[in-house]
Amino acid sequence: MRRRSFLKSSAAFLGAASLGGFGASRAWADEVRSYPIDTPAVTTRERMLSFPLTLTPGLEKNELHHVSRYGEFGYGEWTFGSGLPVMERLDLMPAGYVRPDNLEKERLLRFFSFADVHITDKEAPNQLILFQQIDPVSHRNTSIYSPVMPYTTQVLDVAVQTVNDLHRRDPFDFGITLGDACNDPMYNATRWFIDVLDGKVITPSSGAHVGADSIDYQMPFQAAGLDSDIPWYMVLGNHDHFFIGSFPLDAEPSLGLRESYTADSVWAAGSPIRMEDFSSFPPVFDYRNLRADPLFYPGVLNGTTTNGDIVLAGSTDDLAFGGQAPRVVPDPDRRPLVPSEWMDEFFNTTSHPVGHGFNLIDRDTGNPEDAAFACYSFVPKAEIPLKIIVLDVTQSSDDGSFDIHGHGYLDSRRLEWLQAELDSGQANNQLMIIAAHIPIGVSPIGSHLEWWAGDENTKPGYENAVDLEELVAILQGAPNLLMWLAGHRHFNVVKAFPSADTSRPEQGFWQVETSSLRDFPQQFRSYEVYLNSDYTVSIEAVNVDVAVAGGTPAAQSRKFAIAAQQIIQNDIKLNSPNFATVGGHGTIPVLSMDPTRPQSDDPTALDPSIRYEDLSTAEVPVPYHASCNAELVKPLSPEMVAHLRQTFAFQN
Repeated sequence: MRRRSFLKSSAAFLGAASLGGFGASRAWADEVRSYPIDTPAVTTRERMLSFPLTLTPGLEKNELHHVSRYGEFGYGEWTFGSGLPVMERLDLMPAGYVRPDNLEKERLLRFFSFADVHITDKEAPNQLILFQQIDPVSHRNTSIYSPVMPYTTQVLDVAVQTVNDLHRRDPFDFGITLGDACNDPMYNATRWFIDVLDGKVITPSSGAHVGADSIDYQMPFQAAGLDSDIPWYMVLGNHDHFFIGSFPLDAEPSLGLRESYTADSVWAAGSPIRMEDFSSFPPVFDYRNLRADPLFYPGVLNGTTTNGDIVLAGSTDDLAFGGQAPRVVPDPDRRPLVPSEWMDEFFNTTSHPVGHGFNLIDRDTGNPEDAAFACYSFVPKAEIPLKIIVLDVTQSSDDGSFDIHGHGYLDSRRLEWLQAELDSGQANNQLMIIAAHIPIGVSPIGSHLEWWAGDENTKPGYENAVDLEELVAILQGAPNLLMWLAGHRHFNVVKAFPSADTSRPEQGFWQVETSSLRDFPQQFRSYEVYLNSDYTVSIEAVNVDVAVAGGTPAAQSRKFAIAAQQIIQNDIKLNSPNFATVGGHGTIPVLSMDPTRPQSDDPTALDPSIRYEDLSTAEVPVPYHASCNAELVKPLSPEMVAHLRQTFAFQN
């Protein structure tokens, strides 16, 4: 950032901030608007977004913040193309299986999933925005900066309205959010998330509320709220209780993480990522480096500018700062929440069920561990033998690790609870779906998204209670398990975990990931679970684009989300080779990312159970844009078939 432009934008921001002041009158909040959607809403079966995946010339990845130049290169322009067919997947079925021509089916359940909404307070003083520009390792990290950050509440509102429109024509039984409701565990961001679903007036700004009377993403608006007859449930994600989804709030008090949220100046930080961290494999990031020299002011977004320009960012020794941290208007509503406090907020709601799943946990025992326990199960329809198992697989804040806390993890209590839920589901002849935040068997080793193997700093008693091979075996030991739902990676990947015993194909299960509502492709998923007349189960998992109307903040967010994908070029067809076991941290090994398929050192040996629809035969072919629609067929055990025959009879 040039010093002249930096000083100009910083002065404008601080001048505007001084006009408001914390606790100033909010007359602008009395004039709220609403943002209707483009109806009728449709799924990607009917149409898909179409735009060029690459543009030349273009901006570099570290120039993502040059939003004013997007029009110069044509970034973010899109049209609609043909729909994406639903791909039949028979990976779990025994060899030689042929679907009957006269197959009948009865729908058991219809629901939807949101994931990774990442509601963001773009004016908070403790972000890491600048590192997306200056740190080569962070150039692809849109969690710390993306031009979509100002619009997270408005996009969620449009997604809710899209659900409502689909629901009026074909009702949903429930909805579930698969974690990362917020980009940070802040009180105000958590309230914005819940209040959008409740249909309240949203004031999507903080501090001095600059721009609230003139800038679209800052203006208060009336959220539509989820239709009152749709219950919705919540899963805990890593961003919901770690600093920017990565670091424990209180594990290292000297860092001042907790205090940084409500401070009156921008938090000075060093990069937690250093190139020397890559001297070992997988690399170890150390969050204590956040306070190591050299320090930077990572900046905030300027709510008085239409593009959300970055201000108050640069080196701490820059003369522009005069030796002092740049000031912001503090806001006590930015205070961070620990998991028990975060879950408490879901009881302050007008939608249902009160607690949104956390009401199903006995949390008032006086034991702090019970208050923070985020696992529960529920039966969506009393007449259907199917339960949803909501499983917290995020790391513990007290595990001692200084690494990024985005791994999959189960402590002994959560593992025992999961085993008991699976056992009871089998004993009670219930079909089962696990809803978790983090997927399994798909993240490359060293990506900091994979199943945690611990490190040399792990405290005794906080080791992962199960490795990935053991976990998959436990899941395969419950033949009534249909699928594992997840978010976290912001992808729409469908993966098969076939049975290890070819004589017991019913022990296989599916994994379905839902992409982010915040980042490209800004989609959610709908699911329809069917019992087929041959007593197999089919799950139709279909992506849905939010039905943005032109000229709204959400439409601008879509444009920016597409532009960010065109610039950053994230691999939207990610399929990683299953490398053999490699050395880990010290004496701790890192195991293969998928123990169910052969080990290989061949970088071209991709996972055959991850496939993408070929649009070359479509009537109007369009490039693949991160969606995956599939019908997932699952065999059932003889015991479950016999049980279902007593309730569900077919003519053929």
